[in-house]
Amino acid sequence: MNTQDRSHTQAGCHSLPAKTRPDPSNSNGLGSAGTDSTPARSAANTMAARGVGLVMSRAVIQESFGGPAVLEVRDVAEPHAGPGEVRVRVSAAGLNPVDWKIAASAQAAGRYGITLPAGFGNDFAGVVDEAGDGVTGFAAGDRVYGGARGRAVADYAVVRPGADPLLLTPDGVDDITAGTLVIAGRSADAVINTIGVHAGDTMLIGGAAGGVGVFTVQLARRAGARVIGTASGGTFGFLRGLGAEPVAYGDGLAGRVRALAPQGVTAAADLTGTNTARAAVELGGPPGRIATIAAARPPDGARATGGRDATPGALERIAAAIAAGDFVVPIAATFPIEQIRAAVELQRAGHVHGKVVITLT
Repeated sequence: MNTQDRSHTQAGCHSLPAKTRPDPSNSNGLGSAGTDSTPARSAANTMAARGVGLVMSRAVIQESFGGPAVLEVRDVAEPHAGPGEVRVRVSAAGLNPVDWKIAASAQAAGRYGITLPAGFGNDFAGVVDEAGDGVTGFAAGDRVYGGARGRAVADYAVVRPGADPLLLTPDGVDDITAGTLVIAGRSADAVINTIGVHAGDTMLIGGAAGGVGVFTVQLARRAGARVIGTASGGTFGFLRGLGAEPVAYGDGLAGRVRALAPQGVTAAADLTGTNTARAAVELGGPPGRIATIAAARPPDGARATGGRDATPGALERIAAAIAAGDFVVPIAATFPIEQIRAAVELQRAGHVHGKVVITLT
């Protein structure tokens, strides 16, 4: 796409006035304007800036695979929307385990078509400030949320509606909440749909207090199921507030669940690995009604699933329930973009109760 297609003043690209941004913080050694090398800046711009220009914006960039230390906040040329695209001024970006797994592994990144240098993150929320030719359903000024794989944690995300998830944010849903919905919401809906959770079920959920778990618990309860959720002792009250009966994870899980549900379980979801799935089999759960989302090889006939299996309209239904006050998204912590490494460290450590969100202002 040529330079004129990306110009802030091009014909056919309808935009809001550009926003002036202060110089990025140099906290945590993540970099600021004028401190990173010219070759590194050039490489980052090639990946993160879809066009050229003198106006700079922030983006989280990685030039190697590894832990949080590879993530840097860089100044990159401000991207612009081309035909069929919209640009979103991002205000919040929710983190997911898949984000740091992609950042850590060339193999994982390759499964999503991501190569270095790369951006970071998927889920975001904000306001459309440019709409390219041919875009329908979105206009400058619309509040939106969506997904931009490998480029969400940035001041701007350029997405193509239809190819990338992009939805209007309902009134009554704030951007921090909206910025957590895509991966967790679709994954949880896929679990419920794949194993057909329904009224009368007794469902065991492993990792119930985590980012996907809090969605899965509530969707299962809305379907009429009794929910038993694994967690650490410190989160039992938290889970009870979501409508689940808590049980400690770890060795002896099946026995502890049997004490709560002598008849066993009729459905299960393992959101962290395979231990809960194995316990569900021991408790008499039919393998075809046991779902996993994080197991390379689901055990004993359990069914692997993920956001790809979400039902049409899943995110719209969840967002509407949030707006109506019938569904909650617990926010474990928020971090400014300059603290991206600390945010990822927190999530990687586990035991996060709800969602971790990066804020951009």
